Amino acid sequence: MKKDFLNIPSEMNAIEIKEFGNADNLKLCVRPIPQIANNQILIKVYYAGVNRPDILQRKGNYKVPKDASDLPGLEVSGIVVEKKSSNIKFNVGDKVCALCHGGGYAEYVAVDEGHCMPLPKSYSMAEAACIPETFITVWSNLFMRGKLQKNDKVLIHGGASGIGTTAIQLANHFGAKVYATAGSDKKCKAVEKIGALKCFNYKTKEFENEINLLTNKRGVDVILDMVAGPYISRNLKCLSINGRLVIIAVQGGIKDEVNFANIMINRQTITGSTLRPQPSQKKAEYVNSLVKNAWEYLDQGKIKPIIQKEFLLSDASEAHKALEKGDHVGKFIMKVSQNYN
Repeated sequence: MKKDFLNIPSEMNAIEIKEFGNADNLKLCVRPIPQIANNQILIKVYYAGVNRPDILQRKGNYKVPKDASDLPGLEVSGIVVEKKSSNIKFNVGDKVCALCHGGGYAEYVAVDEGHCMPLPKSYSMAEAACIPETFITVWSNLFMRGKLQKNDKVLIHGGASGIGTTAIQLANHFGAKVYATAGSDKKCKAVEKIGALKCFNYKTKEFENEINLLTNKRGVDVILDMVAGPYISRNLKCLSINGRLVIIAVQGGIKDEVNFANIMINRQTITGSTLRPQPSQKKAEYVNSLVKNAWEYLDQGKIKPIIQKEFLLSDASEAHKALEKGDHVGKFIMKVSQNYN
C-alpha cells in the first residue's frame, strides 16, 4: 500500500515575504513543488525552525544568495519523498532533518544531500527541526573555528537563545567550563540549570568584570558572541592569552574601537562567520563533522533542544513576533504538516 507521503501534489502551501518590513508581511501563499537536482532530495516538511536570519531576511537586511529560494526558512525536519540519483545515501521514506538554502517555510523543500542528517534516535520530529541551522552554527563556530577544547573556559553571550542553549549543552558535554550572559535574572537561572556555571544579567552586571573576578583575571579561552558592537572591546578585556573571540551576529552593531597592540601582546584571535553564503561543500563538511563528533550525545538524548513554543505555519508572523520580543528560553518552531508516519 502506497504511503500517503509519496502522493506528491503539484502545489504546496508556503510562507512568503510580501514586502520587506514587519512580521505581518509574512503571508501564506501557494507555490509549485520545488524541482530537485541530481544531488538533492525532496523533503515533505513536518516542522521548520524559526531563526534570527529569517527575521533579518524579512526586514531586507539579509541578502539572499542568487541560487537560493526567496522563501524564508533555514532548517526543517521531515521525510524524504523523492530523489533522482541512486548514489544518494538517503532513501525515500527516511526521516531526516536538513539545513536549507532557504525555502524551509513550506510543505516541501529541495535540499542538498550533504546538508541532511538522520533523526537522532531519541528525538521527535519537532526536536529534530531545531538541529540544522542552530547546531551547525554552534559546531562550526565554537568547535571548528573557535577550537574549543576540554577544560577550556568559554563565555556564551545570549545564553537563553536557541544558539545559546545549544552551545551551553554542547560545550558542557565536551568538558568545557561554561559561563553565559542573558537579559534577566529569570533567564540566568534557566541558563544555569542547563549547564552554565554562572550566567550574568547583562542589564545589571558588567560581564567582563564578573569573568575576571571568577578567573583571577585570566579570562576565558573562547567567547561566542552574537552582539558585536560595543561588546568587542569588552570581550577582549576578559579574553585570555591565546584566546579566541568568535563573532556570529552583529545585533549590537558593526563597529567598535579595538586596541590591536593588546591583541598582539596577548596573541588573541578575532574571527567569525555567517553560514548561509558559504559553499555547499563547506556546509557538508560542517554537517559531517557534527554527525561524526556529536551525534552520539543526541542519539542518547544527553543533548536536546529546548522548545519554547510551537506555532502553525499559517501563524509564521506570530512566531516572528515572539522571537523578536525576546522573552524566550530556547527555540520557536512551526508545525507544517499535521500527520506523518
